[in-house]
Amino acid sequence: MRVPVKNMAGEIVGELELRDDVFAAPVNQAVMHQALVRQRANARLGTVQTKTRSDVSGGGRKPWRQKGTGRARQGSIRAPHWRGGGIVFGPHPRSYYQRMPRKMRRLALRSALSAKAGEERLVVLDDLQMEAPRTKEMAAMLGRLAVDGSALILLPDERWAVERSASNLPHVKVLRTTSLNVADLLGHDYLIMPVAAVEAVHEHLGAKAEVQEAGNASL
Repeated sequence: MRVPVKNMAGEIVGELELRDDVFAAPVNQAVMHQALVRQRANARLGTVQTKTRSDVSGGGRKPWRQKGTGRARQGSIRAPHWRGGGIVFGPHPRSYYQRMPRKMRRLALRSALSAKAGEERLVVLDDLQMEAPRTKEMAAMLGRLAVDGSALILLPDERWAVERSASNLPHVKVLRTTSLNVADLLGHDYLIMPVAAVEAVHEHLGAKAEVQEAGNASL
């Protein structure tokens, strides 16, 4: 797959060949869904806590005698059906952590990247640099690139001015290639990457990287 390479002015300055095993792989929606559910579950804190009847203070004395009052028998004013009583089957601290094999996680990323490339929502730049943070300049650049929706900008390394320039735009997010994830890929309409970021993704998600890691694991 070959895609045009643009500059920050929106002009086409060349072409770049994308690896088919990363940007033209079969889109596996089931694995993408599983990876998205896992990522959202792992982001949950699980710290909510409710008190059972044994945790609520008070209620040690029987409110009235068992028989002879004409009222229903009661053993404690902290029973669940009393106001201020304990909670039945309420949430307690727990872990929502889900595991997922590394190969499946990478398959989900390749599927999301391939979906963006197949829908022509991938914009490749020759370079993306700014001397100083300028939100107005970043918004103008997105307009010149014909980005009419939310955008995820993927950088190969730390570029403080670019990150700060996009921080005040509500539908634009900047990530580095080391933090690439399925939720942000699926949650934004466009993916903008400089050539250096494409090469970093090729190196991280390509078939050669998996072969090398498999060889290292067997040693």
